[in-house]
Amino acid sequence: MSSELSLSIGQAFVAPDRRHHRSSMSVRVPAERTLLEAKGASALISDSSSRNAIAKQAGDLSVRGFLADYYSTPDHWDVKTSATRVLRALNGWCYSQSGHVQNGSYMASLSAMVYRGREAHLFHMGDTLVFRLRGAEFEQLSRDHVTDLGGYRYPSRALGLDGNIDIDYVSVPLKQGDIFLFTTQAVRGTLMPSDYVQLIRADASDLNAACERLAEAATSRAQARGYGGEPFCFQLVRIDHLPEAEQDHPGRLYGDLPVPPELSPGERLDGLEVQEVLSRTAQSRVYRVRDTHSEREMVMKAPSPELSNRNSYLEHFLLQQWVVERVNSPFVARVMESSRPRRYLYYLMAYVDGERLSDWSRRHPQASLAQRLDIARQLGKAVQALHRRDLLHQQIHPDNILIDRHGQVVLADFSACRLREGDGHKHSRELARQLGLTEHSAPEYALDTDVGRRSDQYALASTVYWLLTGAQPYELPPHELRSHTDLEQLTYRSARTHNPEISLALDEALRRALDPQRALRFRRLSEFLYALRDPAAERRERTSPRLLKEPVNFWQGVAGILLLLLVLSWLLR
Repeated sequence: MSSELSLSIGQAFVAPDRRHHRSSMSVRVPAERTLLEAKGASALISDSSSRNAIAKQAGDLSVRGFLADYYSTPDHWDVKTSATRVLRALNGWCYSQSGHVQNGSYMASLSAMVYRGREAHLFHMGDTLVFRLRGAEFEQLSRDHVTDLGGYRYPSRALGLDGNIDIDYVSVPLKQGDIFLFTTQAVRGTLMPSDYVQLIRADASDLNAACERLAEAATSRAQARGYGGEPFCFQLVRIDHLPEAEQDHPGRLYGDLPVPPELSPGERLDGLEVQEVLSRTAQSRVYRVRDTHSEREMVMKAPSPELSNRNSYLEHFLLQQWVVERVNSPFVARVMESSRPRRYLYYLMAYVDGERLSDWSRRHPQASLAQRLDIARQLGKAVQALHRRDLLHQQIHPDNILIDRHGQVVLADFSACRLREGDGHKHSRELARQLGLTEHSAPEYALDTDVGRRSDQYALASTVYWLLTGAQPYELPPHELRSHTDLEQLTYRSARTHNPEISLALDEALRRALDPQRALRFRRLSEFLYALRDPAAERRERTSPRLLKEPVNFWQGVAGILLLLLVLSWLLR
């Protein structure tokens, strides 16, 4: 008999008008044994109180988004950490999107249950319903979060309702034969607990048929009571088999791996031959390696050997690979898979055949303003790609930026990267300070105040200022500040004093992005990037002949004049 978790599933959906249905449900049981053991199986249901298209999208997106992101979380995270972080990210996205639409909102109730090992974990927001049938005992596991307004009941604490959300969490032990029912508030007032037990037990071997019986009975009761226009959806999950005993969480696998020893060129590790030592710091080692099986050149990053017992740093190190995997951008380094199983703690990235921005700048002192602005715009796109995934970089400076032989910019170091938090990014700030601040770090890191996306904006602008001028925007380096009094003494030095080619508009944009007060910088990074346009190209556009910019209008005018001349020639005959 298999020692794996085994489930059976049934679903049914009834809606008088399917165009306006607003519920979504799904179950995922990973086929890969390691993923099933690490993350478990998931069952979800979502529902919205509105009937518009946006409400339906909110339900579908919440279910699909959870299933996609939950199984992409780091292996060493437990179920609660993984699901909670994914749900908070989904909530933030739904809440932000609601501000850009009219006559609707991305708001939905959601219940997600994760079955892992011999335990089930329920995460619940809003008024969707989750029940457990064990023998003849029928018990509701979720809580109804509803608000009565004008005789109508609306979900409260729902996904997307507020920027911050409280998530109900409960874990329950599993028994073989347990049946879990997922449904929505529409069923309230139709079926009694005894009805559920009877209809499910009528033929428990066919869960799809059981769901159909529930839907038919609920619809019949609703029509008899005069409100048969509501959609009904039912989802059943039965525990067919449980593992013999709680298995070790394979997510701890990489955390249990030893830190690699100090390596030198020519030495091998897991079939990877060290070609060059790229970096040695107090926290990490970075090597250029060659896979002896595939002949690929890659970059290996490993914790520093002396950090073997510093679990807090090792936990963050494990997150770095996950951080890079979340971002899909040509301007951000890519994670690579090894051709062999790992026996040590490290991760691999694509090797960039190029040089650091600091070295490039020294080798190209005569580079034009247009070339430097092109590099700045590419770097800005890399930072934007991180921010779209709710990530802060926190260490943008010339030594962490690579330029390949074709002029492509790649952001390559993620030692201080963290997901955005809801506590003013206290842990993010502490991590950045632990790894070391630079002359490009925003003042708030030194002053222990809140950090965020605008902190990355400052570091980006400081790097661009240096790239364009070779200097720093302030006489006192912001990372050396000791008090808010020092902050008030910072005076911006115009970039035009170092490079007269810089336009007044670009200088003003740099000044604003480098404002010592975080709240006074650009609200969106895209506003700053818009200011990094090539002024020479704009001048060419403004001074180009009207014929080149509006050829259709020009030839229409020519045709009109010729027609007029033709008419005049006829009249003068």
